[in-house]
Amino acid sequence: MTANIRRTTHRASDVTSGVPHSHSSRHKDVTQLSETAMSYQQITYDIRDRIATITLHRPEKMNAFTGQMMHELIDAFDRVNKDDGVGAVIVTGAGKAFCAGADLSAGAKTFDYDARDDRPERKGAVKEGKIDWSSPAIRDGGGMVTLKIFECLKPVIAAVNGAAVGVGVTMQLPMDIRIASENARFGFVFARRGIVPEACSSWFLPRLVGIQTATEWCYTGRVFGADEALQRGLVSRVVKPEELLPAATALAREIVDNTAPVSIALTRQMLWRMLGADHPMEAHKVDSRAIYGRGRQGDAKEGVMSFLEKRQPNYPDKVTSGMPEFFPWWTERKYE
Repeated sequence: MTANIRRTTHRASDVTSGVPHSHSSRHKDVTQLSETAMSYQQITYDIRDRIATITLHRPEKMNAFTGQMMHELIDAFDRVNKDDGVGAVIVTGAGKAFCAGADLSAGAKTFDYDARDDRPERKGAVKEGKIDWSSPAIRDGGGMVTLKIFECLKPVIAAVNGAAVGVGVTMQLPMDIRIASENARFGFVFARRGIVPEACSSWFLPRLVGIQTATEWCYTGRVFGADEALQRGLVSRVVKPEELLPAATALAREIVDNTAPVSIALTRQMLWRMLGADHPMEAHKVDSRAIYGRGRQGDAKEGVMSFLEKRQPNYPDKVTSGMPEFFPWWTERKYE
């Protein structure tokens, strides 16, 4: 992975998975900063005005997902969590597609990792003729990405610019808000490829759209358009292609300019993790501790006073150093 990561702060104003090809700110000064560091070959990572944009960047292959892209996405989201200069994330695709699913260039061996020579990290699960189902070598790469996004401490917005099928749609499910271009198409095509849904989508999808829609989409494996995605609740809105990134950026801008990053980090984990809670008391416990802990910190004081004084807030607490003592409140799940 070699290239440039761009950080700019402005202050002033081929068929792969079977789918055909088909700011303003309140500040007045202007500052620009370019940073050279480890970067990527199959994604790009750009930071502007505290908004990180991650672009899947294999346009000649419709941004088809590979093992390398998996590792790069995981690294990028690790970077997001460690950078207090990032307040929100947008994920989109280069060219006409968001992501056309898994790269199928290995043909019949695509999902038979024991038969492939280009994925050494997927070897070692079979020992003495028996499969070790707990071996890390059999972990689904898409699931490793979605788990990383699930754990993110910054809001994540998908700007779906075109075809998004297979892992191209399941990787979006742990993103907080999905905005679609009129050109976007979606498909949970796994059963049509002889496999099953991956990327933890059997957990995420029914929670987002309900079990009836989830089963219809996964059982038929059909590709559907942005209007159906909107009607069924998969996306929050559909916009013209030229309005997609501006709409995603405006939403990210509203979050970044007006809210406390530590509060957003806590809120994101509270909302997502409570989807699996067995009683509202679990939410009450976390709510109570978070309100109490936040109230003792500078952000709460600044939030109240900036409102009373009718000015923009300047929140002092940082995600990297200001999370309350009870965080995280959950036990980390292991693959076993």
